[in-house]
Amino acid sequence: MAQLKYFFLWFVIIFTACTSADNNKKEASDLQQQFSQYSTFVKDTFYIDVQIPKEYSDNPDKKYPTLVLIDGNFFFPMMSSIAHQYETTALLDPLIVVAIGYKTFRLMDSLRVRDYLFPEAIPSDEINASGGGQHFHDYITKELLPKIDADYRTDIADRTLLGHSFGGYFTLYSLLHQTNTQSNDFKYFVSASPTLWYNDFYLNKLPGLLANNDKELGLFLSVGELEDSTWSVKPVKDLTAALQNEKIKGLEFKSRIFSYLDHMDVALLSFTKGLQELRSQKIQTSDN
Repeated sequence: MAQLKYFFLWFVIIFTACTSADNNKKEASDLQQQFSQYSTFVKDTFYIDVQIPKEYSDNPDKKYPTLVLIDGNFFFPMMSSIAHQYETTALLDPLIVVAIGYKTFRLMDSLRVRDYLFPEAIPSDEINASGGGQHFHDYITKELLPKIDADYRTDIADRTLLGHSFGGYFTLYSLLHQTNTQSNDFKYFVSASPTLWYNDFYLNKLPGLLANNDKELGLFLSVGELEDSTWSVKPVKDLTAALQNEKIKGLEFKSRIFSYLDHMDVALLSFTKGLQELRSQKIQTSDN
């Protein structure tokens, strides 16, 4: 009889857990949309995933920050769950997550070289990269973001761009380009394990360009301690020192070397910690 009682108890626990998981999946699917968009700049079609905050429908007059995530095929399933869970537990403010992907994961793995790097590769890079980063940047800022702003209640003054590896390079290049053109496409930038060696350290000009910055910006830069010490860790240390030495007005800069982590381990931790650290004051303000 006791065994039957415990069996029934475990059945109730498991049934409740499964029902809760199913409800969470249903809730997530109700808050996510997908669409494809052809870019006249890149001359290719991108596949976009969008997730709105859990509270979105309950606040019809509220506008929300936008988080733009590249390498969407890989990162959207994880970051979308984190965004909702962190929203629920007040570890992050509610965000609209926009992930830019490709038709298949395999295509993403090859076309990211075309889209995330600028300028064209030089022989010492030992990769074939056409330098399409500017076209990809134009797609995001002139085609994708206008559609997102038209279809969703976005706060156009509060956007974050996140990228890892080649995507981390693209994030920093976007900051460089935005500084050069004095545009305001993004307020926050999270660059995880960026490929700083590309094109003979092309991005090393960033600190000097930012020296005349007059906008409120946030940058989170990271690398894993176990990554290549010469080509990954040292360049991040050098760029960190250069940015700190410039004492750039208006720039909130955070830099982290994560102990015991290798290249692929750094991305999600950088995205979550970067969002938390750059947006911490905003979260506290919204809670008060």
